[in-house]
Amino acid sequence: MKRLSVSIFALVFAATFSQVAAALAQGQGAMMPPPANFGSPPSGQIPILFNDHHVYAKPDTLREGRVLAALVRGGTVLIPLRSMFEQMGATVSYDPGSKTVDVSKAGSDVKVTVGRPEVVINGESRPLDVPPIVYQGHVLVPIRVISEGMGAYVQWVPDKQTVVVRYVFATPPPSPTPSAPPPPEPAPVVTPTPAPAPTPFLKAYIAGDYLSPRVYNEFSSGQNTNNQDGFSYAIHGNAQFSLAGIPLVVGGSFTQYNYAHTCAVNSSGVYTSDCYVTTLGNAGSTAVPAFTVRNYLGDAHVGLNFFFPRVFIDITELWIGNNAGYPWMKGQGSGLELVPDLDRPFSVYGNYTYYGNVSGTTAAINTGGTALKIAYIVTRYDLGATYSFSTTPFFIEAGYKGDAWHERYNVPGNVTEGGPYAGLGLHF
Repeated sequence: MKRLSVSIFALVFAATFSQVAAALAQGQGAMMPPPANFGSPPSGQIPILFNDHHVYAKPDTLREGRVLAALVRGGTVLIPLRSMFEQMGATVSYDPGSKTVDVSKAGSDVKVTVGRPEVVINGESRPLDVPPIVYQGHVLVPIRVISEGMGAYVQWVPDKQTVVVRYVFATPPPSPTPSAPPPPEPAPVVTPTPAPAPTPFLKAYIAGDYLSPRVYNEFSSGQNTNNQDGFSYAIHGNAQFSLAGIPLVVGGSFTQYNYAHTCAVNSSGVYTSDCYVTTLGNAGSTAVPAFTVRNYLGDAHVGLNFFFPRVFIDITELWIGNNAGYPWMKGQGSGLELVPDLDRPFSVYGNYTYYGNVSGTTAAINTGGTALKIAYIVTRYDLGATYSFSTTPFFIEAGYKGDAWHERYNVPGNVTEGGPYAGLGLHF
């Protein structure tokens, strides 16, 4: 985490801090209270201490969800706008169409727009170094918005890894003492304000990749799929959300490998040796004319997070097919998945899945059409990195992915396919 400049904080907050200190000294005498004991930080990487009390954007759920109360990004501290301004007695409204937040309080009006590096305070536009963002369903703004919009004192305490916010509430003027007490009035009927509906937490993305792998199987011995017969590609995506307080991820992918099966005929009109492939059921071999082979792999998975952030335990269903006349196969598997953090400029991701039985049924060559079950043990892997653009929802990614099929029964042999890739994605 980058070290925040002490000089900048001193210039921005010195005047406000002296006013707060004077107010506290006037109210409590010449002796100042001992420094606040920060105690043990709460759940989350960057807690906020508001007037010596820990603050959470959603106190009932954030502790168990381990959501950050504040972020430090590019040397700037960003804090949840709604929770902080409501702590100061302001009213906060959000327009989802324009993504604009309006904060109103007697004598102050603050407007910010998600993604726009600007804050409007009492009608005056001022630039921001970092625009407001939406993080896990909450609008986060630089601490400068709090300090300039409400006159609060804000400081980053690096040794405590804590953001400290102090705010002195305005004292209303005393009411004049009436000469005679007014007659008692009936107590007004107070209608309780309904609690705001919790904002659903959802993070999702979809990406497409160009692949450059090699394939080893009964049709090919290291055929690079980058050729005139069409390029290989993959599409994948997932969505993260919380159900009954448990973080979940659901997603899927589709991969197509294209490569050429070569075959030549000699001067006598006889197929050459590169034409022959082993048949299903290992019942000998047969000559296959040249054609473009297409392998298809699709999966759908659901994952649960128990321990480490962004790491999920997946249960997945896999489908495999091709255009070579083999049957479609399917099987269930499990594995680990590290999802990307697309709220950061750079992030890594990956997954590893094991399928103990991916099988299908076909009629084998040279068996008179007898039904034959074929099966593989399949492992799949993917390791990559992302770069997210701060002003758009797009990101780029690159990595290495592949799969290995180990012969279980009645198949021609083992299969491996994999290689580097690069692509473009969109996150929400």
